[in-house]
Amino acid sequence: MTRFAPVATGPRIAYRDTGQGIPLVLGHGFMLDSGLFDKVTAPLSGRCRVVTWDARGHGRTSYDGEPFTLWDSARDLLALLDALGIDRAVVGGHSQGGFVALSAALLAPERVAGLVLIDTTPAGQDGSALGELTAFADAWQAGGPTPELCQVLGAMVFGDGDVGPWIEKWMKQHPAEFATPFRAVMERDDLSPRLREITAPALVVHGSADSAITVAEARQWAALLPHADPVVEIDGAPHASPATHPREVAAALGRFLSERVPAF
Repeated sequence: MTRFAPVATGPRIAYRDTGQGIPLVLGHGFMLDSGLFDKVTAPLSGRCRVVTWDARGHGRTSYDGEPFTLWDSARDLLALLDALGIDRAVVGGHSQGGFVALSAALLAPERVAGLVLIDTTPAGQDGSALGELTAFADAWQAGGPTPELCQVLGAMVFGDGDVGPWIEKWMKQHPAEFATPFRAVMERDDLSPRLREITAPALVVHGSADSAITVAEARQWAALLPHADPVVEIDGAPHASPATHPREVAAALGRFLSERVPAF
């Protein structure tokens, strides 16, 4: 069941909270929502408390529509921990959500007991892809989320997986809702030079068929995290591996929680 938490940073954050034990707080990727983790949550909730949340500009989280950065989203994450009475947690997420988790680990390392980084990157936006992405965004905002544009986005994120439910969500969005979150992602800082500051144990999970961020890229940046396990490669998984390969992702998270995160 979705709940709502007004937080000190401004938004009214929509979240789901299941299970008991070590808190595991997961954020989703761009243009998605906490539903991305629906099939991952169930097998984990027997061993930990799983909180999934909707970022600003996504899902059922409400905010004032003003421009924001992914640093603001990281502060939202920390404010959500406050609202839920969680002092320390394993934090993580998919794509944009993983970037936000890394940002939170830099802002408040004492609150991060571990990191879970799924199909993500600490890098800033690759300039070589900027033109194509901007053209896509312009078309979305000018003509709205047409079925054709939704199919393009769906293929990029889900590969051959079932994208129908997500297209239904995207088609209901007002074109203006796309602009501000898109800017936040495009203008994100490059965190790569600061990865060695992060001392929490880290799990990096990546789909072998991720065309948005390659597994080779993941191996390169994961090597910069002082306490990261070897990258767990999910065979055949596209960018949205928690949705398309939930069993494998949940198994990787379960092993990490059992073996690498001390009780607290």
